[in-house]
Amino acid sequence: MTGSPSEPYDLAVVGAGPAGLAGAVTAAELGLSTVLLDASGRPGGQYFRHPAPGLGATRPGALHHDWPAFTALRRRLAASDVTHLAHHHVWTVTRRAADDWTVHALTGPDGDDGKPVRIRARAVLLATGAHERHLPFPGWTLPGVVGAGGAQAMLKAGLVLPGRRVVVAGSGPLLLAVASSLTAAGAHVPEVVEAAGYLGYARHPRALATNPHKLVEAAVHGTALARHRVRLRPRSAVTAVHGTDRVEAVTVSRLGPDWRPLPGTGRRVPCDALAVGHGLVPQTELATGLGCATRRTPDGTDALLLDAWQETTVPGLWAAGETGGTGGWQLARVEGELAAVAVTARLRARPGLTTGRRVRDLARRRDRMRAFAEAMAAAHAPGAGWTGWLTDDTEVCRCEEVTAGRVREAVDDLGARDARTVKLLTRAGMGWCQGRMCGAAVAALAAAGRPDGAVPPSPARRPLAVPVPLAALAALPEDPDGPDGPEDH
Repeated sequence: MTGSPSEPYDLAVVGAGPAGLAGAVTAAELGLSTVLLDASGRPGGQYFRHPAPGLGATRPGALHHDWPAFTALRRRLAASDVTHLAHHHVWTVTRRAADDWTVHALTGPDGDDGKPVRIRARAVLLATGAHERHLPFPGWTLPGVVGAGGAQAMLKAGLVLPGRRVVVAGSGPLLLAVASSLTAAGAHVPEVVEAAGYLGYARHPRALATNPHKLVEAAVHGTALARHRVRLRPRSAVTAVHGTDRVEAVTVSRLGPDWRPLPGTGRRVPCDALAVGHGLVPQTELATGLGCATRRTPDGTDALLLDAWQETTVPGLWAAGETGGTGGWQLARVEGELAAVAVTARLRARPGLTTGRRVRDLARRRDRMRAFAEAMAAAHAPGAGWTGWLTDDTEVCRCEEVTAGRVREAVDDLGARDARTVKLLTRAGMGWCQGRMCGAAVAALAAAGRPDGAVPPSPARRPLAVPVPLAALAALPEDPDGPDGPEDH
């Protein structure tokens, strides 16, 4: 089923992870004409990354605990009327009316075909997921240092290990899953270094009691790590990486309650790779560019503010999954399904769809898992003292080669008090990644100059969510929704 300028789709879904897949197939099964756009060549998102058929993997789901659930979603997609547009990189969404949206994308594996494509729809569901939060430290630019999620993606999609002896560090439950996957694939993981510890969960007994499957997951990973004799180091962090051409060792330091490294506690741990990550940051650029309101999560990120039916503060625009706060694939799937029901009820004028027993059960499950997600975020929130492990010559913005010393100079000598002002003074965040790698660090360093020490909310508001060649922009008509523009669907 293909839309056109005169016959738009009912629903355009951006992102083919668990939330987007569930939303697209549910909407199609309820009778909506649906298009699913995704930058990847295969559905599944970051969580359900899997090897390309050409790699010849005999058990592609071996590194996934929930593979049957994903294959069930994939079968529903194949059996549906959903138009799946792979390798479509959405760079902006525009609106002429509440029920008249245009999704703009570039095609190609890396968006490098440069071919602008427009999709019109009566409603949009954003399921764009999240990216890793990086807190820099001396030596983090050495080859062999990868994101924790990046290490898992290398293994799941490419069947490649980042090294043979891999330290896993940072904060958040993803570390246990990454270490478990690496050891199962044959890597030696000498230590899992967790900055926050796990006692923070005890402050949320109700969230723990109503989500027993999360405890089961933790027990499964813990058992696997114990079997491989992996040491768990809570309240600690990698504060430096050592090596010449690549990683040779890391320094692990004990942390105080505010994550400040305790003097004299550094230990040198030999390794040839480091997988490090400090949680996830919701990808909200498409939504905030349209004026959607955000909320500050307990771990200091900005997530979209959503109502009980997953609608943003901009009517006609829904969101599901990590865009509303990191909570795992099961929560994302439930939110995607709820959003699809709500969109169908709105577009088909069928309010009764939202009152059935199945929908009430989905809403209860969503609320229960979202409560656990908030508890998880609070337990692993970075402490303000982590900037104490940054030397002045540590690169903070890798794209523009801006050091911590230059950022501190902008704060201490030039009066910068937020990430935007630091960006204007130093170019930190102006590179190819547009602040995805350095944004959290720059904001934290800028907060040091504020009287209250608080990181000001600064959700990204950009007209372009991904890099776009100037030639593609030049190819757009003066009226982007006019009849003489690039290819429409």
